[in-house]
Amino acid sequence: MRHLQFSLIQIRLSRFTLWHTEVDEWEIAPRFSDLLANTGVQFLKDRVKVLQPSDHLGVNGSNASTHGGTVHLESGLHIEYDWLVLALGAEAKLDVVPGATEFAIPFSTLEDARKVNNRLTILERKTFGKDYQISVAIVGCGYSGVELAATVAERLQNRGIVRAINVDTMICPTAPPGNREAALKVLSSRKVELLLGYFVNCIRKASESESSNTPKGLDFEKYILELQPAERGMQSKIIEADLVLWTVGSKPPLPHLEYSDVPFVIPLNARGQAETDETLRVKGHPRIFSLGDSSALRDSNGRILPATAQVAFQQADFTGWNLWAAINGRPLLPFRYCCI
Repeated sequence: MRHLQFSLIQIRLSRFTLWHTEVDEWEIAPRFSDLLANTGVQFLKDRVKVLQPSDHLGVNGSNASTHGGTVHLESGLHIEYDWLVLALGAEAKLDVVPGATEFAIPFSTLEDARKVNNRLTILERKTFGKDYQISVAIVGCGYSGVELAATVAERLQNRGIVRAINVDTMICPTAPPGNREAALKVLSSRKVELLLGYFVNCIRKASESESSNTPKGLDFEKYILELQPAERGMQSKIIEADLVLWTVGSKPPLPHLEYSDVPFVIPLNARGQAETDETLRVKGHPRIFSLGDSSALRDSNGRILPATAQVAFQQADFTGWNLWAAINGRPLLPFRYCCI
């Protein structure tokens, strides 16, 4: 309920918002108020201040309550619930690298996509007719980073250079090999330069001497990214960019919620995701379900499922069914992820 974002469509935002300008925003990021019009669903645009669950199990020998709990909103409204679904998505995490918050643009919301589009438009206008290639650095080569790199390269064509940086030595490490190979072919065909096995040490503004290759009359800022190798045997690098886009790292908003009963807080992992059982029910809270980026569920190999739209969409179907089953006393289905 907190920080309502359309994170499930973040990858598609790049293609439609940065390239297919004939598509209206409502087609890729419809408003909840429009989607829920003429339905029995009440939509509240607010932020959660305090989460007070009362369905805790196994604490001091207690049994589950027949009442789910209460959600306290920042507006002062209190909502009592029987069942609760946590589908909070995640926020961009830029504060792990010096300069990222100040000089990089995240890419996870519609507003982020607008900023990227506006910045690219400004760069295109200022360099039009000049012998200059726009340099774009994209940090992160997961699904979103790869899609973004391919889309920006398609838009700029020979007017730009796109570099994609990833700490891993491969792109999309959680993707099936076939999907990864297909993505590599697309990036290669669009001349995206891959800097794999590097992490960004810091981002800073370029000095005048460092921007000496910029033609006269171009007054936009340039940035320096200092790259350090993630493994031995590789040399550090320094690259220059006119635009830095950030697609790596995220933080679920769950740790920022307040809890009125300290012993009964939502169990979180080190990433701040809610720990769930295989039915997507939060451990110790039979009346709370969690899905998407804010949920921590492991696959058969013990690995946490990736925070992607594909996972979230599939979890939504199971959550809806299991919520109905729990209300009606039916058996719940274990979630099984199918990579498409």
